[in-house]
Amino acid sequence: MSDIKITEVNCRSVLNRSRIPGIDYTLNPYTGCLHGCVYCYARFMTRFSKCGLPWRKFCEVKVNTDAVLAKQLLKAKKGRVSLSTVTDPYQGPERKYQLTRASLIRLAEAGFPVSILTKSDLVQRDLDVLKSFNRESCDVGFSLISPDDAVRAAFEPGAPAIQSRFEAIKTLHQAGIRTWVFLAPVLPVITEKGLPELAESISGFADRVLVDGLNIKCGNWQGINTILSARYPSQLAEWRAALFSEKKKGSYYSCLAGRIRICFARKGIRVEFC
Repeated sequence: MSDIKITEVNCRSVLNRSRIPGIDYTLNPYTGCLHGCVYCYARFMTRFSKCGLPWRKFCEVKVNTDAVLAKQLLKAKKGRVSLSTVTDPYQGPERKYQLTRASLIRLAEAGFPVSILTKSDLVQRDLDVLKSFNRESCDVGFSLISPDDAVRAAFEPGAPAIQSRFEAIKTLHQAGIRTWVFLAPVLPVITEKGLPELAESISGFADRVLVDGLNIKCGNWQGINTILSARYPSQLAEWRAALFSEKKKGSYYSCLAGRIRICFARKGIRVEFC
């Protein structure tokens, strides 16, 4: 981690209008993310960073988040807030800076509903704050691509272990927090193979599953290709056919959607697609 740079910055705004259906505002206390997911679509955020480092190598901490949010909430119309859309609100620096926790406290006091999306079990630290929201005003989603931690190590090297996410889902659910799983991005072959185990692991603890495909238009294919060539070379041809073949383009995910629905329906879990 010696090549990772964490810097403190000031921001002018943290509560920003959203174009995501069902979400009125986004709140990203950090720029950059240290989970190191090779497939990440948010690498475009490098254009907003002044550090000059490539994606996955930096995290800018918006240290004045609490003060800026407090000021914005005085004028903002109430609406649902997503934490976060282009970073993980519970990545490593959050342990020290607690910007996400402070933001949740502000939003709860102001009566703004929240939807949290993370890969981290650190969210359990803030269970006391999450409980301060009305049940219908707070939900927590966990991003997953596979139940296999070897897959996590290959594609999400800096992210928390898969089992820790399963345990966090269970803990929050049992505490009365609405929980869900973001099955994204769906990786050809790999995610499909893990569907039965994933459905079993979250059965009874996740209220729903939201599914999204893999975006390869954001400069991430080179990193993905490197991982596949090194660890999953036998799958490379299938990935290329699913993602690049004009004949099969689009058909892979459309066919897989049905299998995903059936798999989770057997466990009584509702499935939605982005």
